[in-house]
Amino acid sequence: MATVTSFRYISALSLLILLIKSVSADQNWSFAFKNFGNDSSFESKIALYGDAKVVNGGSSLEISGFSSLSAGRVFYKKPIKLFEENPKRTVSFSTNFTFSISPENGDGLVFVMVPVGFPLNVFDGGSFGLLSGNKNRIFGVEFDTWMDDKYGDLNRNHVGVDVNSLVSVKVGNVSSINLVLNSGKKLQAWIDYEAGSKRLEVRLSKLGEARPVDPLLLCPIDLSHMWKEEEVFVGLSSSSGNSSQGCNVYSWSFKLRLVSHWMHSQPLDPESFSKKTKSPPAPNTRDCLLKVLAAMIFGTGIGALGAFFVLFVWTVLGNRRPVVPEEYPPQPVGFEYENFKVVVDKATKDGKN
Repeated sequence: MATVTSFRYISALSLLILLIKSVSADQNWSFAFKNFGNDSSFESKIALYGDAKVVNGGSSLEISGFSSLSAGRVFYKKPIKLFEENPKRTVSFSTNFTFSISPENGDGLVFVMVPVGFPLNVFDGGSFGLLSGNKNRIFGVEFDTWMDDKYGDLNRNHVGVDVNSLVSVKVGNVSSINLVLNSGKKLQAWIDYEAGSKRLEVRLSKLGEARPVDPLLLCPIDLSHMWKEEEVFVGLSSSSGNSSQGCNVYSWSFKLRLVSHWMHSQPLDPESFSKKTKSPPAPNTRDCLLKVLAAMIFGTGIGALGAFFVLFVWTVLGNRRPVVPEEYPPQPVGFEYENFKVVVDKATKDGKN
């Protein structure tokens, strides 16, 4: 019995240590910048490529300049993993940023993930400043403002999910929420990927407004299948195309959440999307971890209290001297028994004595 109890405590302690490590990893792989120039950790964590630069005294990043064929990128220097085999777990992430795009007809802005080895400092005039015809496995969420006469308005003012291509696999119309990406006004975007439910959600609003309850774009996707255990970089990229469109970023934060394998739902194909079925709300993974942690601490406390109580009762009862049982019911003082003789007649035989 003691061996089983010890095993349970060791298992609970191991899970608790794993959760603590997960929280620590979340902190190590997270960042937030609201003032790029005055943040002492900016240069050590963020790399700028192409035309990207800090402007306006550090209050913003200019990703692409206000000139033709301008392109730039900003990437977090520390690579991350979206999947780990041992222990088996995947990574959820959330990122939000504030940006503005000038009214010209340029490419817009894209949040992008690229594998380690991608030529971050090479530009060849591709959309969003990314390599055209590139064979690397790329994932992106684009805020597209480019207008082509071939597609008309269907190809501008939208948010799209790009998987291994700059042709979006799923699109959300920004005009449906009465916003214009290249209005020159500051907008704020939220991108959330839940590894447990295998889904991506994108939200968009004007600066100062509350985070929308309903996402502008919801896309079932399993990013852990794209790179397996390979490391990837996360960043923002933009290009002006043949126009003088400029793109600025005013704040940017990124946060990871490790998800153990036992919390996963069934995986989905990255390119299989359901258009008819409305997906249920995504679970809050951090709340789940906190609830599990609280339950473990509470259970451990109850177990220790129970063990202490049992030990206390055993100690008290074990030290008591045995007591000779009394007669019950107790006999009154001075009571004497009298002897009675019982005479039994012999059995009669055939009705005779």
